Amino acid sequence: MRVRFLIPTVLTALLLALGAHPVSAAPQGTLSPTEGEDLTFAYTTPDPHAANWIGLYRSSGGGPVDEEYVAPSLVWEYAPEAEGSVRLPVDSLEPGTYTAYFLARDGYEWLAEPVEVRLSADGPVSFPVEEATLHNARQGQAYEARLGGLVSGGATGFTKVGGDGWVEVSSDGTLSGTPRASVHRETPAGVSRADRSSARVTVEATGEDGSSARLDVIIPVRRHDQPLVDEVGVMSLNTWHGGTRINGYHEKQLRFLLESGADVVGLQETQGTHAARLAEALGWHHWQGSGSLGVISRYPIAEEYGEVNASGGVRIALDGEESQVNLWNVHLGYTPYGPYDFCFDGMDVDRVLEREAESGRTPQITDTLAAMSDQVEAADEIPVLLVGDFNAPSHLDWTEELRERNCGYADVPWPTSVLPTEAGFTDSYRVAHPDPVSAPGLTWSPLYPFHEGSTGREEPQDRIDFVYHAGDLTVRDSRDLVVGDPAPVPEHADNEWTTDHAAVLTFYSLPS
Repeated sequence: MRVRFLIPTVLTALLLALGAHPVSAAPQGTLSPTEGEDLTFAYTTPDPHAANWIGLYRSSGGGPVDEEYVAPSLVWEYAPEAEGSVRLPVDSLEPGTYTAYFLARDGYEWLAEPVEVRLSADGPVSFPVEEATLHNARQGQAYEARLGGLVSGGATGFTKVGGDGWVEVSSDGTLSGTPRASVHRETPAGVSRADRSSARVTVEATGEDGSSARLDVIIPVRRHDQPLVDEVGVMSLNTWHGGTRINGYHEKQLRFLLESGADVVGLQETQGTHAARLAEALGWHHWQGSGSLGVISRYPIAEEYGEVNASGGVRIALDGEESQVNLWNVHLGYTPYGPYDFCFDGMDVDRVLEREAESGRTPQITDTLAAMSDQVEAADEIPVLLVGDFNAPSHLDWTEELRERNCGYADVPWPTSVLPTEAGFTDSYRVAHPDPVSAPGLTWSPLYPFHEGSTGREEPQDRIDFVYHAGDLTVRDSRDLVVGDPAPVPEHADNEWTTDHAAVLTFYSLPS
């Protein structure tokens, strides 16, 4: 891993430009990088203390820019002396941009100006895919997209080597320009929304070692009198500890997201950082919750509603004020787990439903639906999406026809699916695939054919990840997604698939 630094005063100006409040007093200490491959900082402070510390955060979010806690640091070490040096371990970190903070007494008061760090992977530059489709453009309107975060291997610059004339490529990988009426026609086979005008550009990245890599970029272009977005792909993805259980998870996640066609993704198990990491690399927008939850989106996030008992919500501007959607993402409690109660312990339905409340899931979904109620009432004006890992099955799947598969039980009114249905939500997967016998849509678990810790007990397989909607949205398609044929735990480390859940992706047509 190679390390490059930004001058601290430049970073401070950048933080202030992004909306960070100035510190209460100018820090009297210093923080500066030392030469070499390791991530080592020399520091000084007039206020030494055993609990002073240096922490590293993703630059795209999570750091204490206002001298207040936002999210946990990724790596950290104490810096107790009046002057000294600290080495931060980087082996667990993926390539990207990070910020180091020198902080006081196990708290978040700055002792020095922060320092930005760029970690680059060793080896030649590369892109995770050969071709990528970016967010939509419209004729006559200025367009911008960022590609710089996609490349690995330490790129020194980007150039345009071919493509539509209106697109310019800056040295940092930013595409910009204003599309005119004349663009190429691009109709890739099997892509439902490619029957439209598109611009194509080839971008080349050059590496520090002299290597180069190219990416073919497609920009769908809408006419000046058309909606900017008429179809949207909405995904729920439990990342499984951010993906960190899999080798090379960062590039594998980028490849999956780019190839999936998703526009908006509700993420779970982000550990307070991984939504920001993915959005930074993709050049997307994001909301990062303090713990499990995060949202990434090709299109701007116009408003954040905060977190409500295992859920969080945002409003996404697909086309400015003309076309928006509200999206809530949930990660409900995981234990006790209802299918285990039935399949392993033979509990009756009343007791299992009591334990649904004990797990936290029933009050969590109740509180979430209450927080969304005004939006659901106005869903004909702004559609509402509810996605996430519900850690419970659906009543639509525990039917009489599937009694045998479901350990001898049927007609179970799982609260986490019944309550959203009663509140006005529709299960998009069951719209696209009404028959749970022929299309079970299982999302738990591609990596656990047997119960963890058991060699002979089969793991109950179920659909516990969902994309619900309310309002004027039409389901075009819905899929449960797994890449490749992942090896089960404990042989999972080199899987191309980076999580223990299947993803759910629904494509919607938007109202005219």
